[in-house]
Amino acid sequence: MCGRSSLTKTEKELEQRFGASFYSDDLFRYNALPNYYVAPTHYHPVITEYDPHHLQFFKWGLVPFWAKDEKIGSKMINARIESVQEKPAFKKLLQTNRCIVPFDGFYEWKLYPDKHREPYRITIHKGEIFSVAGLWSSWLAPNGEEIKTFTLITQPPNRVMADIHDRMPAILLKENEVDWLDQNLSGNEALQLLLPYPDDDMQAYRVSDRINKVANNDADLIKEIAAESKDKPIQGTLF
Repeated sequence: MCGRSSLTKTEKELEQRFGASFYSDDLFRYNALPNYYVAPTHYHPVITEYDPHHLQFFKWGLVPFWAKDEKIGSKMINARIESVQEKPAFKKLLQTNRCIVPFDGFYEWKLYPDKHREPYRITIHKGEIFSVAGLWSSWLAPNGEEIKTFTLITQPPNRVMADIHDRMPAILLKENEVDWLDQNLSGNEALQLLLPYPDDDMQAYRVSDRINKVANNDADLIKEIAAESKDKPIQGTLF
């Protein structure tokens, strides 16, 4: 499961990376960057196939249009690649509502044989922005408010992640981002773009236990610290 991430870049850096701009009203309303701790229910930038030239803030945790209660979103923060074409909440969205979700890192907890857990931050290219394949939906609240939400697609781990967790977000290769948003591409064809992310381009490092509290959100969260365990996690060749 991918449930904690980061986007420590500025709005300008995001706009340059994707060749897209923010809506001024969104920046005034959310003003959420840089963000060292992105969690479900938080609003976060996404780019959709319907508006590829703008970054918009959607809520993490997908609420299908047919849902009776917004709380269902807390159970739909991820969509497994193996079953995304079968689940009622996801299968149609795979064809019609794909999005890319920018991050520059995500957190995962490694479980050791003695049952204690240590948090790690995973990045690519020493901290560059990357995009995760996502799905989005629009839900009409009882008060008439339109709430746009998203979920992240997850897949089996590559070699770097396998030593830490049994799942990882479906990180798109940069050259596949435009195709993922292509409305002419079928859902099945789009899934073929979700290749295992190259091991050599990924790195993982131990971070502070302060990441265990959602209330903490500062630059110290992404600093590397020494691992407590004698067992060293597998890391990419960037180290």
